[in-house]
Amino acid sequence: MEKTGRVTCSRQSDLEKSFKLATRSLLTTCSKEEFSKAFSGFTSFEQDCLHRLFIQVISSLHANIEDEFESLCLEAQAGVALDTVEQFVEEESLDPLFSEMANVMDIAHDLSTAKKNEIRYLTSMLERVEENNRHLQAHLELLKKEMQNVSGMTDVVEKVRYFSENMFQGHT
Repeated sequence: MEKTGRVTCSRQSDLEKSFKLATRSLLTTCSKEEFSKAFSGFTSFEQDCLHRLFIQVISSLHANIEDEFESLCLEAQAGVALDTVEQFVEEESLDPLFSEMANVMDIAHDLSTAKKNEIRYLTSMLERVEENNRHLQAHLELLKKEMQNVSGMTDVVEKVRYFSENMFQGHT
């Protein structure tokens, strides 16, 4: 992994350690006794030579696999990605509101929804009041017309009364 002038991040270091442990557990050398049992048909000298060769192959495999892993990590910029993750985790832990951000966002959404519902309710109430005002305005217009009609009838009644009094006075 990339180990330039700075210390590698803990996540990068953990990745390296985990990979090395995994490869070592897969490519462990067996004891000389186990090896001798596996190659019991060979002479003791041949078994020793084969065991040394086996150890060299396993060691070489370890080194090659670790080098290839490191090369792939550099190519994929795993160190940069892990540094970024480490930075986000650190920023998150330093931000006392981070854990509450989801709650704040939920509260903001709930408040927004409540305000929209309140606006809809008030709009419907306003529409009802406007409709009621239109009905009252129409009723007032009707009453004015009726008053004019009543006023006109009063004039007619007064004229009739005047004529009838004048007619009765003239005949008596």
